[in-house]
Amino acid sequence: MTILTFNNVSLAYGHHPLLKHVDFQIEPGERVCLIGRNGTGKSTLFRVINKDAQADEGEIWRKDTLRISHLEQEVPTDASSTVYEIVALGLGKLGQLLSDYHNAVHHIEGSETVSLDKLSELQHQIEVLDGWNSNQKIDSVLSRLTLPADKRLADCSGGVRRRVMLGQALVSEPDLLLLDEPTNHMDLSAITWLEEFLLTFKGALIFITHDRTFLRHLATRIIELDRGTLTSYPGNYDYFLQKKEELLEVEARANAKFDKKLAEEETWIRKGIKARRTRNEGRVRSLQALRSERSQRIETQGKVNLGVESGDISGKRVADLRHVSFKYNDQCIIRDFSTRIVRGDRIGIIGPNGSGKSTLLKLILGNLQPDSGKVIMGTKLQLAYFDQQRGQLNLEKSVRENIGEGRDFIDIKGHSRHVISYLRDFLFPPERIDSPVKALSGGERNRLLLAKIFTRPANLMVFDEPTNDLDVDTLELLEELLIDYDGTLLLVSHDRAFLDNVVTSTLVFEGDGTIGEHVGGYVDSRRK
Repeated sequence: MTILTFNNVSLAYGHHPLLKHVDFQIEPGERVCLIGRNGTGKSTLFRVINKDAQADEGEIWRKDTLRISHLEQEVPTDASSTVYEIVALGLGKLGQLLSDYHNAVHHIEGSETVSLDKLSELQHQIEVLDGWNSNQKIDSVLSRLTLPADKRLADCSGGVRRRVMLGQALVSEPDLLLLDEPTNHMDLSAITWLEEFLLTFKGALIFITHDRTFLRHLATRIIELDRGTLTSYPGNYDYFLQKKEELLEVEARANAKFDKKLAEEETWIRKGIKARRTRNEGRVRSLQALRSERSQRIETQGKVNLGVESGDISGKRVADLRHVSFKYNDQCIIRDFSTRIVRGDRIGIIGPNGSGKSTLLKLILGNLQPDSGKVIMGTKLQLAYFDQQRGQLNLEKSVRENIGEGRDFIDIKGHSRHVISYLRDFLFPPERIDSPVKALSGGERNRLLLAKIFTRPANLMVFDEPTNDLDVDTLELLEELLIDYDGTLLLVSHDRAFLDNVVTSTLVFEGDGTIGEHVGGYVDSRRK
């Protein structure tokens, strides 16, 4: 039985249509992946499904008892709430009462003064709402997700915060679960756990992801949002790629035939007097209709034009690490590690969140000094560094100012380019380039950072989690660029397909400061 139906639904922001007469439905138990380019409206569609946004027209039918939970893309940075409090919010008012009761009991156990009258009143309100079973649901979710109930959210890693928000979405036992980029900020073990968990989820699932391995393992159907239109593709991701290519070829042939007809009619109308004779008025009206149809055609969004100049050839030795050790407080992050990175190496760095991957990069680049051992850097190095925190972007400045730094023209591969022209290569339209960076989506910020670091030649590229928030098309283009890059590459990523396609060896954090070296990508390191 269908649980959700969209019938002829449309939504536009200004003159930009996000949904155009959309029809689709969701059945119980389906696992549907929603894909589309950054900015096409995927997150907006989720908000419409969840009643957080209203469609302009059309009909949306939801099963009367339908419970929907939504895991949003952005991870909150709440400084004071505990994990228990955040998860309990998934139960609304009852969750707040349970959270207050949990904290009151916790204060009593901690010998802090709590009014017994207040505790009794909370118990009464929870009993009135028959809420004790829901308290067990919270405890069950915390246990299943291995979450620390009384730890503050602000003290948790990005991956734990994602699990906390997933717990908030699951505690109401939803019939339909909406997940927006659930693997962002998660390490590989957490992503693998999430896959296994969602395979056993009894409700329906709609998810947005850039992780192609995650997509392949979970999706039973794919729906693509492209230029306001939703197209459904039953089956797996590889079948979608095949059918999508076929549809694009059909569309291209139809557009070419239409454009040829329009060009012929435009040539005819310019001949003059014959076109204005009474018996040709019908042909004139047909031409006007063709012009109108052409003006309403929404072209496929262009692809990002990625390119990096390799710069001068570096010395053969890029970095030499000799018996390097490093501690944070009393925790050993890296223990007696030695390796040699030479020109042309393509190295993936793998490990759990907090294991020390970014620390290793900083040691290699000289931004941190080891407690013992030494790091010897090579010569003639020209660095391009993609920082996962995007620290190179000024959020208060505009897109133009972040790239041009006060100049209208920048030098790209020895040629002068206007900032607007260069930004167009990264899919920033002229009306967008004066927007402040803080107004951009996560995917747009990542594209802007790529644009910024590619303005300079580099023979050493260091990428720390570059795939978060990028759409699949841009991700694959970045993948192609790095495959063809002839310099040295160091890559931290939790994207398994990306690692397998790009790197030729891996450094794997194996616990207690030990780093293993393996030939091949993620799959090879797992096998070993």
